[in-house]
Amino acid sequence: MVSTSGRPSVAPSAHSPALPAACTVHERFAAQARRTPDAVAVAQGEAVLTYRQLDERAERLAHELAGCGVGPGDPVAVLMERSPHLVVAILAALKAGGCYLPLHAADPAERMRRVLERAGSPVLLADRATRERGLPEGGGRTVVVDADAGAGGGAPAGGLPAGDADGTAYVIHTSGSTGEPKGVAVTHRGVLGLVDDSAWDGGAHDRVLALAPYAFGVSTYELWVPLLRGGTMVLPPPGSPGVRTVRRLIAEHRITALHVTAGLFRLFAEEAPDSFATVAEVLTGGDTISPTAVRRVLDACPDTVVRAMYGATEVSSFAACAVLTAPFTPSGPIPVGRPLDTVQARLLDEELRPVPDGGTGELYLAGERLAAGYFGRPDLTAERFVTDPHTEPGVRMYRTGDLMRRGPHGLEFAGRVGDQVKIRGFRVEPGEVEHALARQPGVAHAAVVARQPEGGGEKQLHAYVVAREPGLDLAAVRRAAAEELPDYLVPAHFTELAALPLTANGKLDRAALPAPQTPRRAAEAPPVSPVDDARQEALCALFAWVLGIPSISPDDSFFALGGQSLQAMRLATRIEAEFGVEVTVGDVLNHPTVAELDVRLRELAETVVPPAEVA
Repeated sequence: MVSTSGRPSVAPSAHSPALPAACTVHERFAAQARRTPDAVAVAQGEAVLTYRQLDERAERLAHELAGCGVGPGDPVAVLMERSPHLVVAILAALKAGGCYLPLHAADPAERMRRVLERAGSPVLLADRATRERGLPEGGGRTVVVDADAGAGGGAPAGGLPAGDADGTAYVIHTSGSTGEPKGVAVTHRGVLGLVDDSAWDGGAHDRVLALAPYAFGVSTYELWVPLLRGGTMVLPPPGSPGVRTVRRLIAEHRITALHVTAGLFRLFAEEAPDSFATVAEVLTGGDTISPTAVRRVLDACPDTVVRAMYGATEVSSFAACAVLTAPFTPSGPIPVGRPLDTVQARLLDEELRPVPDGGTGELYLAGERLAAGYFGRPDLTAERFVTDPHTEPGVRMYRTGDLMRRGPHGLEFAGRVGDQVKIRGFRVEPGEVEHALARQPGVAHAAVVARQPEGGGEKQLHAYVVAREPGLDLAAVRRAAAEELPDYLVPAHFTELAALPLTANGKLDRAALPAPQTPRRAAEAPPVSPVDDARQEALCALFAWVLGIPSISPDDSFFALGGQSLQAMRLATRIEAEFGVEVTVGDVLNHPTVAELDVRLRELAETVVPPAEVA
C-alpha cells in the first residue's frame, strides 16, 4: 500500500534530542562531535573513524588547505577512492571555508579537465591510488590525503573562517544542453534543510550504506544525514559493489537504510528480493520505479519500508517521496508522493498560473533547499531559477521541467517538458551528447534520443549520425565519445543516416528518426581455441540475454554491443549464480569479451580453496 501519512512508524532513535541550530554543515558536525565524540562516524570494513577522530583530522587538513590559499567560497576539488579519508577531505574543505567540488573517477580525463579549468584550477585533494593512476590536468596544487593524513596529535586551534549559511557547500556537475556539464552550487542551508527533514526521524537512518558515487547528488543524503544526526556512514569497498557484496555489507554492518537507483532496485527485486529483509528503509528513485519490483521486495521483506524518492541536485537532493509498505498490490505507476518538510511544490501552466485540480502542470519547487544556482553561469541560473510570483518579492523557485498532476497519494509524474530525459537515474541533456559526437572527425551531424528497449527495461540513449564522407567507423565514434563523456552519456546504439529528418520549419524531427536495429554480432573472426566449450557457450548465452540480443561470439565486446554498468552488474550476478564463482562488476568491465571473461573465471576458480581443505 501507499502510506498517506508519509511517515512510517519505526523505533526511537538513540541520537535524540535534537542538536542546537548551526548555520553551516561543518559547524553542525563539530557540535555532534562534541556530543558523541567516541561514537563511530564512518566505517569501511575494519577501518573506522570516531566523531572525534574525523573532526580532528579534518581540522588539521583544513589548516593545510588554508596554508595553500583556500579561503571563503573557494572550490576544493576532490578525486579519491571511497574510504574514510574521502570523508576527512570533504569535511576539511568545508572547515577551511571553501566548498568541495567532487570529481567522478569514472569520468573521462578531458571532462574532469574542463570542470577544473572552469573552477579556476582549484586545489585538488587526491589519495595515493588516484595519484598513481594519473591525475587530470587543469587543477592547481595537489594535496595527497593518504592513510596518515591528520592522524597525529589534536586539532590546531582557531584560525579558520566563520561560516555562512548561504555560502556554497559543494558544486556537483550535471549534464548540460550546451555540450558542457553545469555545476550546481548547493548551499549549507540547503544541505541542513535536507538533514533536518522529519523523514529521517525515528532511528531508521542511523546506519546508512553509501553506495552512490560521492560526485552524485544522492551522496548528500548518504553523507550528511547520518553524520549530522549522530549515526554511522558505512562505506563499501572501492568500485561498484554487486548484489552479493551489498547483501554481505547489510548483514555485517547492521545497515538500517540505503539508497539504490531504480534500475539497481529492479535488479535486486529480480535476483535477490530478500536482500533488504533486515533493513528498516530502502530508498529508490531517479527514474521510473517498477511497481512489480516494489511488490517483489515487499513480499520478501514485509517489515521493510520502501521510499520512492524524487528530487534534483538543484534542490539539495530529495524533494518528495512516497512511502510504500506491505502488503503492496500494484495498481498503476508509483507516485512521486508528497513534498518533504521545507519544500514547496507548485504545478503551474506556461503563464506561471496554478493549474486547476486534476490538471497537468510543470512542477516548480521553492523553499530554503534551492541551490544558489549554476557555478559561473548567471544566464543559465536565470533561466532555471525564476521569480516566484505567488509569494513575497525576491523569492525564487526552480523549474524542474517535469510535468505532474495531483493524485490521491500526492504528485504523479506525467512526462517531461523539452528534451531532457532520465537515463539510469541521471538527468541527461541529449544536447551535450550531440555536441560531443558532432566534434568527432568524420561526423557532420548528430542527434540523440532516449528509447525504451522492446520488452521493457531501462531507457537507453540512441545516436544517429550523418557522415561527412562514406566509410564512417561508428565503433571509432563510440570510442571517442567514451573518452569524453561519462558512461551514462555514451549512447548504447549508433545508427548512420544519410540525413537527419527535419520538420516543415527546418527543426530536427525526432519522432521521424527510425527505430534502431537490434545489434548484431561482430563480424565473424577466425576460430578461437576455447578453454571450455560448454562454459563459453553458457557465457555467450548470458551475455546475449543481458544485452537483449539473439547471440554473440566469444570475441564480441560487451561495450561494442551497447553494454553499460548496470547491465554489467546484472551479468556478474547471473554468472555468480550459474558458476558459483564470485565475480565483480570490475571483472566484467575489465574482461569485456566472453573469451577474456572465461579466462578470468578460471583464474578465480583456482583461487577458491575447496571446503575439504579448510582447516
